[in-house]
Amino acid sequence: MKPAPGIQVKVTPNGPYEVSGEVPLRIEIIGTNEEGESEKWITGRSFPLNTQRFLLCRCGHSQRKPFCDGSHKTVGFDGTETAGHAKYLEEAELLEGPAMLLTDVQHLCAFARFCDPNGQVWSTVNDTNDPAAREQFLRQVHACPSGRLVAWDRATQTPVEPKLSPAIGIIEDPVKNISGPLWLMGGIEIKDAEGTPYEVRNRVTLCRCGASANKPFCDGSHAAIGFKDEIAP
Repeated sequence: MKPAPGIQVKVTPNGPYEVSGEVPLRIEIIGTNEEGESEKWITGRSFPLNTQRFLLCRCGHSQRKPFCDGSHKTVGFDGTETAGHAKYLEEAELLEGPAMLLTDVQHLCAFARFCDPNGQVWSTVNDTNDPAAREQFLRQVHACPSGRLVAWDRATQTPVEPKLSPAIGIIEDPVKNISGPLWLMGGIEIKDAEGTPYEVRNRVTLCRCGASANKPFCDGSHAAIGFKDEIAP
């Protein structure tokens, strides 16, 4: 995927994410059904930005989240990047259905749980010859913020991706009473602390609780530590 023009996120050494360019920054809330299953994204408030460069907290300790306040220095944050630069398809597991394929890179899971309803997408890929089942399958896969899951058209062997305009979402998970990662959508380029770009993808989640073992990417650790940012939706 080509990077979104003029927008970039730079990981700083043991510090925040440096964002440059004109990009919307907003709350994205995991909406659930009556059973508490993830069902839809609900867009919350936006953050007005008067600059084309700003810093987003990566350590989880800022008192002015989502923005950095320098707390990473006082808490001794170790932000060493542990994620490699392997391409998505180099790490993906392939599941084949009659009309659709599903690729999965498990360690990118951001614990949003859109994959779980209706029998889980790993099973329902087998039903994708049915138009209604295929539509439901695509909705669930497309809602995965990290891009762990990608749907493919079996006939053309091409990915079927949602059309996302460049934006940064701050994920909130009220049913679990936790706060999630940063959701980068629309092909925003990410560079590591050495300036090397990661693969540009349509959907990516970046850790902002400070606990991920796959920095800078989210690995769901915010759920394990009960991360809560106290940002009003």
